[in-house]
Amino acid sequence: MNHNSSLIAKLDTEIENIPKDCIQNLTVDNLIFTLHEGKLKILLAKYKDGLAAQQWGLIGHWIRYDENLEEAASRVVKHTTGVDNLYLDHLSAIGDVNRYPIRRIITIVYYSLVRFDETNLVRGSNTLECDWFDVYNVPELVFDHSKILASGLTHLKYKVRHEPIGFNLLPEKFTLLKLQELYEAILKQPLDKPNFRRKILKMNLLIDCQEKQKNVAHRAASLYRFDIHVYQKLREFGFTFEC
Repeated sequence: MNHNSSLIAKLDTEIENIPKDCIQNLTVDNLIFTLHEGKLKILLAKYKDGLAAQQWGLIGHWIRYDENLEEAASRVVKHTTGVDNLYLDHLSAIGDVNRYPIRRIITIVYYSLVRFDETNLVRGSNTLECDWFDVYNVPELVFDHSKILASGLTHLKYKVRHEPIGFNLLPEKFTLLKLQELYEAILKQPLDKPNFRRKILKMNLLIDCQEKQKNVAHRAASLYRFDIHVYQKLREFGFTFEC
């Protein structure tokens, strides 16, 4: 079987496997981020069949006829991670003519932020593996997914400077060090500790829980939580956080 015949055979198999209630040339791809072990991580899947077989890629699926775009993205993220309380936002629509071999596929890209300890990963029917990877150390990705990830990271770096997105990645109570680790993980740069804390506290975004860490080998640090009212205002009107 020559190369073109092999591609056509894979294409035929793929089309047969598309659920009947889904649009054949319209998908959602999801950049699912979390913070784990001090690193910003992305959820990837290794696919079983079709043109993406045995290759790593973003978490995606076909869009159903009876759902809007955000519903499709939310469905995929919730099914894969088991997380209901997540941050989900639209990133872009990609319709490059040659982004997908043989036929035209348009994808709508969303990104989501989930807390690692709330996840319970579930593999899809066309998935061999599903795992978290350091966003700055990922395997080779299928199609244009590396380009999509790079675009998502650029957007996330901008967002962390203008919106308090840490609310969606950190536990309810956290230390200032954990918050700093979040910024460092996203921006991929070390931050001056006193300067970072001064700027964060000046925003009046945090509430001191009047509690200390428990069962830690080092000196227990104070715990904070986000002020949801200030958080909503900052999300609406934005701010500029220069590290």
